Amino acid sequence: MRFAELTAGTVIESRARGVTQEEIVEFAERYDPQWFHVDAERAAASRWGGLIASGWLTCGIAMELAVESALQGSESFGSPGVDELRWLEPVRPGDALRLRIEVLDSRLSSSRRTGIVRWRWRLANQAGTPVLEMIATSLFDVSRSRV
Repeated sequence: MRFAELTAGTVIESRARGVTQEEIVEFAERYDPQWFHVDAERAAASRWGGLIASGWLTCGIAMELAVESALQGSESFGSPGVDELRWLEPVRPGDALRLRIEVLDSRLSSSRRTGIVRWRWRLANQAGTPVLEMIATSLFDVSRSRV
């Protein structure tokens, strides 16, 4: 999507994206090797009742879906950060996640060369249960769109 399309109130919805036990374990072994992400037997006997995905993998999946749904082909060139990030429920093997993005605010910088978008990302599983919520800011090079 182009910056000009990202006005306050715009809602973008992604496709469903499945999560496998293999990717949960592979990601965790490399980046977040806590037992509840990598040891299925121990996780099954825990309060979690089975393996759960690292929150950082969950963020990566949200980013993948955001790129597919909104950022690919846009003037986006980065982000100054995230204002809020919450992992609301665990992500489990077999879950199918969908991203819903709502544009909260969209404006031009004082130079008028950069578009600034604040948006809320909500990732939910196949039952509609929210698993992640964040408010992020993205930057867009609007000088490119005028050429």
